[in-house]
Amino acid sequence: MRMRRFLFLFLVLWSCLQLAGLAQEQSASDGGRKIVRRVEPRYPEVARRMNVIGTVKVFAVVAADGTVKAVEPVGGSPLLVEVSTVAIKAWKYAPAADESKELIELHFHP
Repeated sequence: MRMRRFLFLFLVLWSCLQLAGLAQEQSASDGGRKIVRRVEPRYPEVARRMNVIGTVKVFAVVAADGTVKAVEPVGGSPLLVEVSTVAIKAWKYAPAADESKELIELHFHP
């Protein structure tokens, strides 16, 4: 009896996790505009010497014509945020009907 209950709960939990994973994949693929030109940020020499690694998260406001109007840092090392914002301002997105706000994550490893 306990084994059946355990198996039933396991299957229900597994099914819920599978459905949640599908929902995340769909929302990630549905959202976001296509990047036409991507400029990679230059890894700062001081960050390389200090072995600074990590992820920088920023929100970019993209105009309807695909240019990046503004970049708003959300998190990350200040050394890495500065070079990230400079690079992202040079990105170009595919045109769209309206402006959009894109969440961008950049990963830095020396």
